[in-house]
Amino acid sequence: MQQVRHLNIHEYASMEIMAEHGVAVPRGKLCKSPLEVKEAYESGSLGSDVVMKAQVLAGGRGRGTFKNGFKGGVHIVSKSQDAENMAKKMIGQILVTKQTGSEGKPCDKVFLMERLYLRRETYFSILLDRSHAGPTLVGSPCGGMNIEDVAADTPEMIFTEKIDIMEGITATQVNRLAKNMGFEGESETKAAELMTRLYNMFVATDSTLVEINPLAETPNGDVFCCDAKLNFDDNAEFRQEKVFAYRDRAQEDTREVEAAEYGLNYIGLDGSIGCLVNGAGLAMATMDIIKLNGGSPANFLDVGGGATKSQVQKAFEILNADDKVRAIFVNIFGGIMRCDVIAAGVVAAAQEIGLKKPIIIRLQGTNVEQAKELIEASGFRMMMTDDLEQAASMAVKVAQIVESAQQIKVGVSFEMPL
Repeated sequence: MQQVRHLNIHEYASMEIMAEHGVAVPRGKLCKSPLEVKEAYESGSLGSDVVMKAQVLAGGRGRGTFKNGFKGGVHIVSKSQDAENMAKKMIGQILVTKQTGSEGKPCDKVFLMERLYLRRETYFSILLDRSHAGPTLVGSPCGGMNIEDVAADTPEMIFTEKIDIMEGITATQVNRLAKNMGFEGESETKAAELMTRLYNMFVATDSTLVEINPLAETPNGDVFCCDAKLNFDDNAEFRQEKVFAYRDRAQEDTREVEAAEYGLNYIGLDGSIGCLVNGAGLAMATMDIIKLNGGSPANFLDVGGGATKSQVQKAFEILNADDKVRAIFVNIFGGIMRCDVIAAGVVAAAQEIGLKKPIIIRLQGTNVEQAKELIEASGFRMMMTDDLEQAASMAVKVAQIVESAQQIKVGVSFEMPL
């Protein structure tokens, strides 16, 4: 588990960015209401057959199901009334796919795209390869399907080209990959040119992923990007304002959005033990030791080395408001991060927001004695220990006690003043 560092944007936005970089994409129109869908269809600008796609940041939209019972987030429509009726069943609804979990994600807009009649579908992506320390092009003649299945069943159909980040992409590489993907003649030339433009876009926009599935060939030999997923490096926001303006926070975990506003690194998980730690390495070790003791972490939360009292308090607010959290485990090694600052944040949270979760605290390092004094003088019941293994074991046991008590509807109080 590590800090989320990739901006994920909707398909319509990906199409607009690619078009700005000279990449061939189908004509499209973003619509936010059934009336807009009807008007866009009746304008005729997208043709008589139109593909309507729910704009939800999750894979598997086509096989997803809306919570109102309507099946499928991708449909082909050929009548104005059908387009409007389908839009009414999609816009404003929650779409559940294999990637969203049972909660699903809201669909507040749809993307209308002209339907292209394709002769062949291929797969193409550009990703950052850690082992290569640079970008890698990935292509396959088997497009329009789950590429993971292709890699597992027919790995010989996956082709890669490793790019020297200093030298850049070469004509030899894109031509070879286009040929391996099954393009021939004029289509091979067009595919190679399109891949080059995608790579230039990848570099210019600080992308971390460009995935086109399918990269398709029409009967007349043209090559189009018919579906796209683009991710961007969060650290590049300061120089990619236009790209980051596409960010849709309604699609993101509200806890992660709130944490980011306070400079906290937070990722929600499915467990019952809330973790507050300083440093990504210690955070991962904390989650590991919770698992080794039979528990499950509810989050990754790194307050960093220079957290303030207000940041610590906000971290506790997020954990305290999480219904899945049964206990909060604070594990701090005070180096740059002083233990007394953490303790002050814990006490402030207990006093100001009314902590309802039991807290297990393990503090070591800078100003640890002052921190212990602050906690002991606070008048709040918090379990403290210097031993990491013991602290993790305590957190797991307490979480289990709370879970059992809630199942039989018996109250258990850990926040009572001493």
